[in-house]
Amino acid sequence: MTTKANNNYALSVTAKAAENISSQLVARGAGIGIRIGITTTGCSGLAYTLEYADTSSEHDIVITDKGVTIIIDPKSMAYINGTVIDYAIEGLNSGFKFTNPNSKAECGCGESFTV
Repeated sequence: MTTKANNNYALSVTAKAAENISSQLVARGAGIGIRIGITTTGCSGLAYTLEYADTSSEHDIVITDKGVTIIIDPKSMAYINGTVIDYAIEGLNSGFKFTNPNSKAECGCGESFTV
């Protein structure tokens, strides 16, 4: 695993998000962490992508917080630098919530954002 040590990058997870990521990786039985990215889609133009990560490349930004590894490609990091990832249960719904200081607006359904 390659780690880019650079103080210009910041991304963190809450204790609830770290616990959820860890338990999902254990249940999966494999993986070094999660990969977070940005794709162009939705009403506002940008959306988060999440997937299990089994490897990282030399170009990835690798951040470890609260015992979990988060892998981000440099292009996506420009949009999510400073983001805090939480895990929330709201009624019958549960999932990751992103508090992104770069986001200027979100669409009405909350699935996409703009910077």
